[in-house]
Amino acid sequence: MFQAQYPSLHSQKRSVAGRWPLIVVSCSLIALLLASCAASAAKAEPTPLAAPAFETASPPEVQAATAAPLRFVLPSPDADPISGWRPPLYPVPWAVSSYDHFYFTRPNPASEVNWPLPDYRYGGVFFANVVHTGIDIEAKAGSPVVAAGPGTVVWAGGGFYTGNVNDATDPYGLAVSIRHDFGFQGRPLYTVYAHMSRVDVTVGQHVEAGEQLGRVGDTGKTTGPHLHFEVRLEHNTYHHTLNPELWLVPPQGWGVLAGNIIQLNDQPLQGFTVRVISEDTGRVREVRTYINEAIHPDPYYQENMALSDLPAGLYRVSFIYDGRDHRFWVEILPGQVTYFTYKMYGYLETVPPPTPALNFVPMTPTPTATRRP
Repeated sequence: MFQAQYPSLHSQKRSVAGRWPLIVVSCSLIALLLASCAASAAKAEPTPLAAPAFETASPPEVQAATAAPLRFVLPSPDADPISGWRPPLYPVPWAVSSYDHFYFTRPNPASEVNWPLPDYRYGGVFFANVVHTGIDIEAKAGSPVVAAGPGTVVWAGGGFYTGNVNDATDPYGLAVSIRHDFGFQGRPLYTVYAHMSRVDVTVGQHVEAGEQLGRVGDTGKTTGPHLHFEVRLEHNTYHHTLNPELWLVPPQGWGVLAGNIIQLNDQPLQGFTVRVISEDTGRVREVRTYINEAIHPDPYYQENMALSDLPAGLYRVSFIYDGRDHRFWVEILPGQVTYFTYKMYGYLETVPPPTPALNFVPMTPTPTATRRP
C-alpha cells in the first residue's frame, strides 16, 4: 500500500597512470614505455543517474510507552545495493526563501537508494482507490531505516493506523513515528516510517538525525520490501500529511519542481501524468497530479504536483489533456523550489506565489549535526 541521510555516493573515479622506468637502458625502450603511458592515462568520470479509502481511523498521537521495541529475526542482509552517483545533500535545515522548508535529511543511509519510487509518490491512488499519503523508497529487506531529523519517538510497533498495537492487519505494518524538535508556523511536525521488519527504538526515546530506527521490511499492506515515509503537520493522523518531496533536502546543485495545473474553471487537474524532460540529457521523469482526497498542498505553494531531485537546468513539462499535448519550459535552480502555474490552453506563470505575510514565515529549526552511517 504505502510504498527520502545523504544521497548515494557510489561513484568511483579510476585513474590508470603509466609507470616510468627508473633506469634507462636504451632510446627504443624509453620510446616504447612513453607510448604505453600515453595510451593508459585515461580517466573515467562518474555519470549521474536519476532514479528512474478504506474507513479511516485516527491513531493516538502519542503511543503509550513500551518496555522494549518489537523485534523480528531476519536472515543476514545481502550486500548494499549499488545506486546511481549523486552529490551530497545540502545541510539541514536548508531554505533559500523564508517559505521553503527543507528540514529533513533522507530516512535511509547514503549507501542505499534514497529517492522516491516514481510510481509511488504523494497523492497517487493504489490498492483499490486508497490515496497514497507519503512516498515510497526502494530498499532491500533488512537495510537500515534512520531518523530524518531530531525528535522524540511517539509510536513504535504495530497498529499505527488503527491505534491498536495488536492489530496484525494494520496497513502500515511495523512503524515508527517521531515528533520533531522543531515545527512549522508554530505547529508540530511528525515523520512516519512504515512497513519495517524490525523496530529498534521505544516510545519516549529521543533520537538524532541519522540514528537507526529499525530495518526495512514488507509488513502491512505492501507488494514487497520498501520504506514508506510521511511528513505530517500539526496532528499525527492520516488526514494531516504533506508532500515529503518539499521537505527533504535536495542534493547539492539540484532542485525541486512544484506546480499547479488548473482547468478553465480554476479547479485543479487531478490524476494526470506529467512528463518532465531534461533539455540537457533527454532524461524523462514522470509525476502525477494529486487526487484531492486526504491530500493537502503546501500552505504556501498550493501545488497539485511536486517532483524532487532534479539536476539544475532547463526542462520541458508536457502532458496530454483533451487530445492536446500541453507543453512549456521551466528552469530548475539549485537548492530551491521552482514553481509554476499553468492554466489550460496557454496561460503560464513561472513566478512564485506572492511573498507570504509574516504569519507564513516558518519556525526555523536549530541546526543539528547529521551523522553519516
